[in-house]
Amino acid sequence: MKKIVVLRGGDSPEREVSLVSGVEVGKVLDKLGYQVVDLDPSSFSGLSPLLSRIKSEQCDLVFNALHGGSGENGQLAAALELAGIPFTGSGSKASQIAMDKYISKLIVAEEGIPVARHILMRGNLLADYTDPTDYSNFTNKLGLPLIVKPNDSGSSVGIEIVHELGELKPSVEEAFRYCDTVLLEEFIEGRELTVSILDGKALPVVEIRPRAGWYDYKNKYTKGNTEYLAPAPIDEEIAQLCQLYAERAFQALSCAVYGRVDFRLRDRVPYFLEVNTLPGMTSLSLTPMAAKAAGLSFEELLQNIIKISLR
Repeated sequence: MKKIVVLRGGDSPEREVSLVSGVEVGKVLDKLGYQVVDLDPSSFSGLSPLLSRIKSEQCDLVFNALHGGSGENGQLAAALELAGIPFTGSGSKASQIAMDKYISKLIVAEEGIPVARHILMRGNLLADYTDPTDYSNFTNKLGLPLIVKPNDSGSSVGIEIVHELGELKPSVEEAFRYCDTVLLEEFIEGRELTVSILDGKALPVVEIRPRAGWYDYKNKYTKGNTEYLAPAPIDEEIAQLCQLYAERAFQALSCAVYGRVDFRLRDRVPYFLEVNTLPGMTSLSLTPMAAKAAGLSFEELLQNIIKISLR
């Protein structure tokens, strides 16, 4: 019987989602006959004592069900790599790059994949402005509405859509609560699509349709707020292009095992948004949906992730 440590929770803004992911993963692994040990990194004073505890368990694999923070930005992956402990998901280098939305856009754009126009703010460039008209340099390049998002956060935490100049400064201030760098991005009017990757191959495209507003944190994790279509009702040509772009982006960022690549579709052109190296594993999560559309149950998806990780 293989022993698997499931990491869940943590101290990032995505803690609650991670707890749900970890619980669901743990239940399935237990059902499949694995010996499961649940650990919450927030219960430890740092990565070092957490690593010591993992070592003491003498596990065969760490299933990383964390989202955001050190669990997803490469720090934990680097510690596990140094300790020689196998774990699920991408390595430290890919995790660090993918978590940085700005850097990942630069790399993906070099692959010929369309990306939205964007501006990176390494410090709050609006802090000294009192007149909204002074923001015109940003809106002249990106237009309105535009997206304000923390550069290295997930689950739509801290993301806002700005429709008027007067909304820009408070939205930027809110985003800086979660991150030291903030990304301003052109708003791509169109359909929201996502492509999960398993072992380097794209699963069926999933379309996301919020019943009201946009795909924010509330609509992501409130049952019934969003309609998911798997596979997405789009032309086969567009579906194949999304899958090609997803595989290419995944490879360009050196990602491994599994992940998810998000797009916005405008005028039949898929625009890359980001790569998620640790996509959610809840009942509302997109990667299990895509796997199901490909004929894989949640149990089979987890078995594949474990098999590929150990390989």
